Amino acid sequence: MRRVHGSMLAVAALVLVSKVGGAQGGMAMETSKAVADGGIKVPGWAGQIDPNEAKKGLTITASRLAKEGDGFRVTTGPAVTYWNPANSATGDYTVKATFNEAKYMNLNDHPHPYGIMIGGNDLGTDQQTYLYCEAYGNGTFIVRGFGPAPFKVNGGGAADPAIHKAAGPGQPVTQEIAMSVKGDKVECAVNGKVVGSYDKSAVVGAGKLKSTDGVWGIRFAHNTEATVTGLAASKP
Repeated sequence: MRRVHGSMLAVAALVLVSKVGGAQGGMAMETSKAVADGGIKVPGWAGQIDPNEAKKGLTITASRLAKEGDGFRVTTGPAVTYWNPANSATGDYTVKATFNEAKYMNLNDHPHPYGIMIGGNDLGTDQQTYLYCEAYGNGTFIVRGFGPAPFKVNGGGAADPAIHKAAGPGQPVTQEIAMSVKGDKVECAVNGKVVGSYDKSAVVGAGKLKSTDGVWGIRFAHNTEATVTGLAASKP
């Protein structure tokens, strides 16, 4: 009986490990799905997908930026950053917009983020540098950048009660996201609250931003859809 019981436990453990491994592998293997009628549909705007997405053979036409009312609708595809070269800021400034994910996790099986990009330099090249803050519909946020290789600022997945949570998949969730440069600080605010504040020295330098001065725009993770309204920069 002991031997039978031990064998059953071993089999159960093997099945459990197999299931966990399969689930983890499924998340790791999630692929970006090219959208229909993709590309940049807004005159004057440009964009670039992440290098790891390009290595898979995807292009900017696999995601979509289009006008919707006074704002934009973004549907990805590969993770992408969009900008208008005419939109740049120097010194102290704030860039903010409201992001509405009408159907949370509509194109994915786990939360994906979106948000504001600032400090863009050499955009569209292999030497581009920029910083972004994105919020998830599960109440967390990330601050990361390219310098030109990817670099982390807050590590990702940090929670804050100011960040709205969707009631569940398919439900709406809205976030107002802002990035500010104030003296020797760079801040990310979500829904009116500063959720992350960083010394400039943490984001500018070798392997990071060339400068906090630069082009600003929006940033979306892969397989995500949301509208963007009120995108604008302001001075103190």
